Amino acid sequence: MRILQLVHAPRLSGAEVLVKGLAMYHQRAGHEVCMTSLLPQQEDFVDIRAELNAAGVICRFPEVRHGRVGKLLHLYRVVRQFRPDFIIAHATLAALYVRLLPVHTPIAWVMHSGVNDFENGALKRAERLLSRRARAIIGVSQQNIDDYMREIGKHPSMVVIPNGVDASLFAEDSHAPAPDSAVPPKQIVQVGRYIEAKSQLHTVRAFERVLKAEPEARLMFCGVVEDLDYHRAVVSLVKQLGLESKISVCGPRSDVAAVLRSSRVFAMPSRFEAQSIGFLEALASGIPVVANRIPSFGFANNFAGVSLVDTADAEAYGHALVNALKTPRAHRQLAGYTLHDTADRYMSIARKFAQPMQISA
Repeated sequence: MRILQLVHAPRLSGAEVLVKGLAMYHQRAGHEVCMTSLLPQQEDFVDIRAELNAAGVICRFPEVRHGRVGKLLHLYRVVRQFRPDFIIAHATLAALYVRLLPVHTPIAWVMHSGVNDFENGALKRAERLLSRRARAIIGVSQQNIDDYMREIGKHPSMVVIPNGVDASLFAEDSHAPAPDSAVPPKQIVQVGRYIEAKSQLHTVRAFERVLKAEPEARLMFCGVVEDLDYHRAVVSLVKQLGLESKISVCGPRSDVAAVLRSSRVFAMPSRFEAQSIGFLEALASGIPVVANRIPSFGFANNFAGVSLVDTADAEAYGHALVNALKTPRAHRQLAGYTLHDTADRYMSIARKFAQPMQISA
């Protein structure tokens, strides 16, 4: 089968990391896969593109930032040239654009957002017009499906497919090199974009309390700087508290597995998430996890070494981080949340709708 994976922008973010895993898994299973986008590739995607190319996945990203018509023309050219049997569009804008094309290829669109995109009136109206152009609506969480049904209505084919990760890449017994000896022995790490919803400021305030009990602790942030003002606010708070020697505010990292292996605690104070890839990667690594008490993290509440707290409460958050520093790593069974599980469920959707068509655009 020929599968086209469409994203909004090739960048180092959860949805794109999932797409990379799906594309490589399906390519290695004997299918032909192409990945394309509405926007040009960002610099932090270079390593991921190299992995895709090495696996035989075709990448067709625009070289420049197009306007609306240009985006449609780019997508149309990719579809005509690759001739997919099935298109999987990730995120709202990508799904809207591809369903405007005059093609007959069956399309599934995947809702990744942790917020209700259809609170935007223009997006809601567009989706109501284009809803049936998608053969399947996929949510990475039940909340996605609930939002869709409330705002748009029922669709003939709606399904929840949780995100999955390749657990073997994050296991302690992997063949990756040992942690760098320069890494602080009590390092807490938070991985995620610098935006208000990721709540790095909460982690800084909680970490100030951690140092009272664990003066040797260190904190590292890694992530794409998406909101420049918010990133500046994080740096400013670190300086204001005099913690520049204790906290590293870093950019994106493509070696997340190595970072998790060399750290002692993973912090995830997000205000909302749909179904976080970063959270799943941390669970797969066995690292103790302290995360916000939100519905999308609830499935992990009974896992060893996982603490869900109100991360807006600096005292409670800090106390949980201190306890996590004393907690050993755990072996967690992620049944239903592995890349194998997720990729197989996507393929079952593709087979359901692509086989009867037997033709592409």
